Amino acid sequence: MLFMIRPCFLVIDREFPGSISTRKLVIETAKFNVITAYSGQEALDVFTRFPAVSGIVLDGGLDDVPCGELAAKIKQLQPKVPIIVIAAPGFDGCPQADYQLESFDPAKLLEILRSIKPEAAAQIEKRNEELSREKLV
Repeated sequence: MLFMIRPCFLVIDREFPGSISTRKLVIETAKFNVITAYSGQEALDVFTRFPAVSGIVLDGGLDDVPCGELAAKIKQLQPKVPIIVIAAPGFDGCPQADYQLESFDPAKLLEILRSIKPEAAAQIEKRNEELSREKLV
């Protein structure tokens, strides 16, 4: 069996009662690992504990910490970590982000995440194909 270290992304998403983050589900469906934070402050606490994430998916509409401020604090801790911002209605920009999606588009988000870790994404895809062939046999 092929051993791989799957990319792990920190998803910073607003909390909605009784529902799990759609972004988290999309990313996990692609077989990437996800750590979730539901506020800017929680994100900073989690990122301090787990700084080796492959990238960050940030909801531009967080209430407690403005997007630009949160991204700047993250970049102070880990300057090279890629940040993908999902713009919310009325979003005023986030210059510290490396990528920005105008709305939540799962296919575009996955395309960006795969481009951040192309070797790992290719390994996961290869493994999925192997598993599909095993089912057919």
